[in-house]
Amino acid sequence: MPQLIGYARVSTREQDLTAQRAALEQLGVKPKDIYVDHGLTGTNRERPGLHTALAAVRRGETLVVTKLDRLARSLPDARDLIGELTEEGVRLQIGNTVHDPTDPVGRLLFNVLAMVAEFEADLISARTREGMLVAKAKGHLKGKPPKLNKAQEAHLVALHETGEHTSTELAELFGVARSTVYRARQRARRASTAR
Repeated sequence: MPQLIGYARVSTREQDLTAQRAALEQLGVKPKDIYVDHGLTGTNRERPGLHTALAAVRRGETLVVTKLDRLARSLPDARDLIGELTEEGVRLQIGNTVHDPTDPVGRLLFNVLAMVAEFEADLISARTREGMLVAKAKGHLKGKPPKLNKAQEAHLVALHETGEHTSTELAELFGVARSTVYRARQRARRASTAR
């Protein structure tokens, strides 16, 4: 029986791969043959788990994903991937359906699925942008909270002005990045010239 190689992906570190792993195992993929990417989007082609899965799958075998959007989020990317699989003589299984890229109907179905996946990704992007605009208009979207409060920032600037500490030392002392020290000094300079 030809071997099945599974691939699973989640976009953020907080998301869990358990459901995808379980679905791949139900489709017949052995746990040792499941390759994963955690915290990488489908638009990012630099996915180590995907590269390993593509290297592991051989001619006559099948690459298995639970849904097409786990593999690719754009039509060009999906076409590139299917091109690679076709060259290698590898079938693609999406859920319970096996797509043979050498068959004209298989190619057509795959292209339709790829267009749907790209459309879904575009819809998610549009909804996210729309939601952010609404939140911003209501005053709910204010960005990250500052690393230092005003008193801490004033203390940092005062210490820097003594000349006894470098930016690196101040960053370590306050538990912030050097860029935070730099921005605090810039704000202090702008405030003093505005007076």
